Amino acid sequence: MSVCLPRRAKNMLAILATCLAFIFVLSLTLPVGAQSVDPGVGQPVALADVLEDVTPAVVNIAVTARGPEAANPLFDDPYFRRFFNIPEMPRQRPRMSAGSGVIVDAAKGYVLTNHHVVDGADEIAVTLKDRRRFTAELIGSDKATDIALLRIDADDLTDIPIGDSDRLRVGDSVVAIGNPFGLGQTVTSGIVSALGRSGLNVEGYEDFIQTDASINPGNSGGALITADGQLVGINTAIITPAGGNVGIGFAVPIDMASSVMNQLIEHGEVRRGRIGVAIQDLTPDLAEALGANKAFGAVVASVEDGSPASRAGLQSGDIILSVNGEPISGSSDLRNTIGLTPLGEEVEIGYLRDGQESTVTLKVDDDSAFVDDSDTSDRLAGAVLEESAGNVVVANVEPGSPAANAGLRTGDIIVAVNRQNVSSTAELTRILRDVQGTIALDLLRRGQRLLLVIR
Repeated sequence: MSVCLPRRAKNMLAILATCLAFIFVLSLTLPVGAQSVDPGVGQPVALADVLEDVTPAVVNIAVTARGPEAANPLFDDPYFRRFFNIPEMPRQRPRMSAGSGVIVDAAKGYVLTNHHVVDGADEIAVTLKDRRRFTAELIGSDKATDIALLRIDADDLTDIPIGDSDRLRVGDSVVAIGNPFGLGQTVTSGIVSALGRSGLNVEGYEDFIQTDASINPGNSGGALITADGQLVGINTAIITPAGGNVGIGFAVPIDMASSVMNQLIEHGEVRRGRIGVAIQDLTPDLAEALGANKAFGAVVASVEDGSPASRAGLQSGDIILSVNGEPISGSSDLRNTIGLTPLGEEVEIGYLRDGQESTVTLKVDDDSAFVDDSDTSDRLAGAVLEESAGNVVVANVEPGSPAANAGLRTGDIIVAVNRQNVSSTAELTRILRDVQGTIALDLLRRGQRLLLVIR
């Protein structure tokens, strides 16, 4: 027996069958909750399971510091205090702040965080997820990369496996873990929005991972991890017009943070190397002028006499393409690579000159290793000067150097020294050699005239 259905009913049944088939297929492909893939067996792993393993390694950091309290000078007068019955006031008031940290070595109790989280701290307290609280020892801190290393004496710690930040790609899923606004441990997720960001601090060593995973005040020093639980960054900064997250956060790549950590463990500080070149990015105009068919690299603007670069034969106009076989994208990349290379280590520099690619091996040294008679002054050590259109221009200033501490900045134009006009580095050197006391530099900075006094 057959049943004849109207055409409209047949169409409705066909649509219903199609929808049921689609729902069935969708149910086979949609995961229940966020998932990642276990690289060992290729099976999906729930993100919640990954977080259960790694969140005990992210800690809260409370910092106590004492700063001078602004006070009315009359309060220093004992007769004034007695007349108005004002009690003795403490000269310093404790300042409290909070941040985050990441346990990277459970056996030794090492905790990575940001320099700005612990800067100026008198006491640093670390609180674990299980609410245990410890006083931390500051092993060392590096302002230029905003990385600090702490140590706590504790048992039964959990650390996060260190990943490879060089393998990150834009679009990779990441998770930020920290202590925003002192609320306690919080997890947010997002993607890698960009790589190799710089320019937040012109004096720092920057190669930031940009992410839209929500990062807020208090997240500083926390972990940026991949979906499979690998530590790839230390959350550091945000761009915000109103003090909250707008989806632009930055993390120090773990490769850079690990390099800094190793030096802090060994020396208690970061001992940066230099090869003695002033550099700039390879632009399309420069590439055309130099006859180069490259889109990336660092152009050597000048070479310091007596430096490793000078002894190795590098010249102005060379385009540095690689260090130890790793491509160099620009001047910031080269500066980071050389600056974080341990002193005395040999590196292989790949460069382009007159259309020919060559390599040279040289040893990374510190500033004092190649200061010769042409050095301008010990008080300006760390500044690379060059001549341009009759002006003495500061091409580069090494962070933490005497020149940087004196207030000199990259891009400054030195007009005069102690009221004596200068138009060449030779004139500047000659004048500075005769100065025994205070140095007064007349500068042009961003079109503004200013006087820099160096004692």
